[in-house]
This record gives sequence, C-alpha cells and structure tokens, in this order.
Amino acid sequence: MLIFKLVYWTAFIVEIIIRAPFQKSYQASTKTAQRTSRTEQILLTLLTVSTGLLPLIYSVTKWFNFANYSLPAWIGWLGVLILACALLVFARAHADLKTNWSPSLEIFEGHTLITNGIYAHIRHPMYVTLWLAGIAQPLLIQNWIAGPIGLVCAALFYFLRVDAEEKMMLETFGDPYLEYMKKTGGIIPKF
Repeated sequence: MLIFKLVYWTAFIVEIIIRAPFQKSYQASTKTAQRTSRTEQILLTLLTVSTGLLPLIYSVTKWFNFANYSLPAWIGWLGVLILACALLVFARAHADLKTNWSPSLEIFEGHTLITNGIYAHIRHPMYVTLWLAGIAQPLLIQNWIAGPIGLVCAALFYFLRVDAEEKMMLETFGDPYLEYMKKTGGIIPKF
C-alpha cells in the first residue's frame, strides 16, 4: 500500500506544479463577472478536505487505520493508470485554456471561448479530471474514511456546479456556446 500512497502524493504534487503558472496569471487577471456562491465555496472546501487533508492524515498518522481495507495489487495499479490519465487530461486542459483558467465561476477581461485541443471533444475536461481522480483515490488510498470520500465530493461538485457553469458560459458567449454544446459532450465525447 505504501507505493500507492506515494503515487497519490506524487500526482498531487505534479498537479500543483502543472497549475502553478496558471494560478499566477489567474491572480493577475481582471475579472468582469463572478458567480461565486456560498455553495461553491463549501464545495471547494470539501474537495480540499477530501482530496488533501483526509488522505494526508491517513498517510502520516495511524488515526484511520481501523477503517483500512485491502485490494488486490492489480486494482492499485489500475488506480495508478486512472490517476495518470487524470493528470494527462488536467495538463492538456490547462494548456488549452491558458489564461482563461479559473478555479471558480468567473469571466475575465478578454476571456475567450476555447473550442480547440481537448475542448474540441469535451466541454468540461477539468470535471473529467475530478471524476478520474475520484475513482483512483479509493484504489490508491485504501481506507474507508480517506479513500471513497474523494469520489463522493467530486460527484457533489460536478452535479451542483456544472449547470451554473453552463449557464454562465451561455450568458457570456451566447449562440457560439450553444453551437459548441451541440457538437461536444460535457464529460464524455459525442460520437
């Protein structure tokens, strides 16, 4: 199980490294619209606790050991593969978004509709990343408290936020976004 914990935390650090330059440009950007609600703040906090704090407590203490479970090694390696896919989607989405990335529901001065790269196939690759990482977490963090909670919070985040994001994009970009919605899937490509 130690190797899977190490993979989880390595991916966590890689994610921070991928996002760092985008976080910097985000902080320097001028926002023209902000739709940050109390619900979204709670959801972001839950994501932080479920994917960061609880797995950290599990990894560095014995507090949650009573809730450990054990999976066959191949399932852990499947988790590694799924998490690697999540990182690839995460990196590609950031590369395609460039300065349009935001951790929240916001529009910037000069914000553009991105429909190329991974966005040519799916509208919400960041949510794909959340789903994949949420699926991988209980395969790598084999603990009933610190494992499945990531998937639960990813699902909550997706189902409680995606409609507000789509509405904001429709209000901002109008018909071009509507046409884009017809051509692409939300998190699964249209064939």
